[in-house]
Amino acid sequence: MLSITSNTLNLCNFFTRNDFFFTNPTPFSSFKPLLKPISATLIPSSKPQQQQLYQPFRPPPSPLPPKFRSLDTAGRLDVLANRLGLWFEYAPLIPALYQEGFLPPSIEESTGISGVEQSRLVVAAQVRDSLVQSDTDPQVLAFFDISGFELLYEIRLLSATQRAAAARFVVENKLDAKGAQDLARAIKDFPRRRGDIAWEKFQYVLPGDCLSFMYYRQSREHANPSEERISALKLALDVAESEDAKNVITKELEGESGGEETNDGVVDGVLVPVVRLKFGEVSEASNVVVLPVCRAEEKEREVLEAPWECKSQGEFGVVVADKGWKSWVVLPGWEPIYGLRNGGVVVSFSDARVLPWKVNRWYKEEAILVVADRGRKEVAADDGFYLVAVDGEGLKVERGSALKESGVEESLGTVVVVVRPPREVTDDELNDEDWE
Repeated sequence: MLSITSNTLNLCNFFTRNDFFFTNPTPFSSFKPLLKPISATLIPSSKPQQQQLYQPFRPPPSPLPPKFRSLDTAGRLDVLANRLGLWFEYAPLIPALYQEGFLPPSIEESTGISGVEQSRLVVAAQVRDSLVQSDTDPQVLAFFDISGFELLYEIRLLSATQRAAAARFVVENKLDAKGAQDLARAIKDFPRRRGDIAWEKFQYVLPGDCLSFMYYRQSREHANPSEERISALKLALDVAESEDAKNVITKELEGESGGEETNDGVVDGVLVPVVRLKFGEVSEASNVVVLPVCRAEEKEREVLEAPWECKSQGEFGVVVADKGWKSWVVLPGWEPIYGLRNGGVVVSFSDARVLPWKVNRWYKEEAILVVADRGRKEVAADDGFYLVAVDGEGLKVERGSALKESGVEESLGTVVVVVRPPREVTDDELNDEDWE
């Protein structure tokens, strides 16, 4: 029998009339409350974090060989004093001692190595390091292991590429320190000589050609023919590397470069030395010559009035002239002008095209100095060159054959040498990768 009580009815009414539930309520297990999402942004700190700028000190790698790194000061001095090892191994000990406060005299007192030798050892070791970095042939490097620092020191001014080629040439030709010095100077000087006779026949990338051109240029400063000229040409031929350079020198030795007439009547060969003066050449010369200078615009008046005698006197070589003069020039004691005791004079021209031969295109419109010997005025040689005064044109340099055709028998002086001015070098600067 079914019985329903009042309590049961009241409970049913509660479920049907409650606002929180539907008429057909769902089970409590499936009920999910509605949650409102919360959004928030991260508020940055008012004080930004400071970057860690401190870096611990890391000393550079030691340039010393491993076997010398553990030595104290006394041990390093002992290595230098007794030359314990190869020169390029103990050479880095010298700058290490400098950093400790030693001076060259104090190192010399303790080791017997003079200050000059200390400098040579340090620089030569740096040159050797550059050769190692340039992958130089190990056999070439081995040549300098025993007392080779004097040779490497002489090529210090060359670039890394030039050093490698120069070192190879030194080894192959067994050059001494003087030979290595001449080689380095010839390589550095070669670009400055652009425009000189036969310059284009020698190759700058070949050390032997650079040295050969130096001897070839020096040969033209001597009289032709002369033993000094032939000796210089033989030296040039011995060290020349390219075939073009050898051919030029061989023709000079055989006398085939004396000059041939061209279609325009100008003789290419020049018997008068034409020399470009170098910066510092006068200061390095063992002998110098002081001569009065005249301007070509003043015609023959200044040439005739210039001091005739100029010589040095006393222990200090004080230059004394027979009369005062306003312009003088000091030139190296080249053989053609060193013998000018009396009558030497220099005439300055603003244009090299006054010369009676086909000038090179590199020195057209270039100022020159013409050195003449007023003691030899007679127009004797057809292939000689003479300083003359031409009406309406001023001073000029003329060939002897041309003067004889004009009936001129006497000149103002015989030309002995033509000097070209020094100039700055811009075409042989080192590239960034060549600096050491």
